[in-house]
Amino acid sequence: PQPDEGLPPPLAAVPVPWKNVGPCKGHRESPGSLVEASAGEEAQGEEDPAAAPLDVSRLRSSSMEIREKGSEFLKEELHKAQKELKLKDEECERLCRVREQLEQELEELTASLFEEAHKMVREANMKQAASEKQLKEARGKIDMLQAEVTALKTLVITSTPASPNRELHPQLLSPSKAGPRKGHSRHKSTSSTLCPVVCPAAGHTLTPDKEGKEVDTTLFAEFQAWRASPTLDKACPFLERVYREDVGPCLDFTMQELSALVRAAVEDNTLTIEPVASQALPAGKAAEVDCGSANTCALSGLARICRHRIRLGDSESHYYISPSSRARITAVCNFFTYIRYIQQGLVRQDAEPMFWEIMRLRKEMSLAKLGFFPQEA
Repeated sequence: PQPDEGLPPPLAAVPVPWKNVGPCKGHRESPGSLVEASAGEEAQGEEDPAAAPLDVSRLRSSSMEIREKGSEFLKEELHKAQKELKLKDEECERLCRVREQLEQELEELTASLFEEAHKMVREANMKQAASEKQLKEARGKIDMLQAEVTALKTLVITSTPASPNRELHPQLLSPSKAGPRKGHSRHKSTSSTLCPVVCPAAGHTLTPDKEGKEVDTTLFAEFQAWRASPTLDKACPFLERVYREDVGPCLDFTMQELSALVRAAVEDNTLTIEPVASQALPAGKAAEVDCGSANTCALSGLARICRHRIRLGDSESHYYISPSSRARITAVCNFFTYIRYIQQGLVRQDAEPMFWEIMRLRKEMSLAKLGFFPQEA
């Protein structure tokens, strides 16, 4: 601490010479020495007031130097701290920019990954849809080919080299029966040759050209509604009427359980009709047939000569059927084959010809369920 200006220095700061002036034992100072000592003390007392201001100024100058040096040191430290703080701020800004850049790159990478994942899912869905479409088309083609094979089987079965169908080959008829056919052209519909309509009164085939026809407005309206969106659902009015009036009664046999299986197989297009060899079965194989015999119809239960047998789906069991039962099943199969062709877009006709073809197929089912069927050679 610096002393206040204008005040005398403290006593501790003023040097005071001490001197032993007491008498020594056995020694006595001379009067001259005492005078010199007093004179020296007076001279020293005169010099001390002048030395005190010098010491104060020295202290003041030294404290000022210390203060200046301390302020300079503090300024240098403050400048260094400011520089370090500025460098740290720059480093923080750089790190913030790096973090923002990394976050942006991470967002872009995440977005690209999600986009790629969505793209892969979309491509997988498109491939799945295309595969399902191809599968559906393949199944449709298989159904169509099965229907064509069934129709060809029916045509071949009704006319074989061993037993040709005389209705399909008029040249094989006797002159008395072939006479009325001279100059008569056969109807263009190929389905009419498979199951011709027999008139019980005259005993000959009726051609559609000689039949009177009139469109039923209710039936035609139901057919038009079904043709707009063809389906095999039995709940639509058109098919519901056909099932109720034709399909159900035509496939209603005495053996109810087997009748239900036959109806389901016809609807699923999994029923197969096969010819039976004319020779009798061997005695060893006769015991293996548990679904009827060649002399008993499995559907009607009546004793009839069965020239055909049916197989349901992939089952290995066969059921022998009479000609009447075969005609009823064939009539229903022809109807389902035609409406499947319409559903698949294979029939390129106007509404009225398609309607009359369906009416003709319904007529065949009606005649078959009443017991009329073409005679086999």
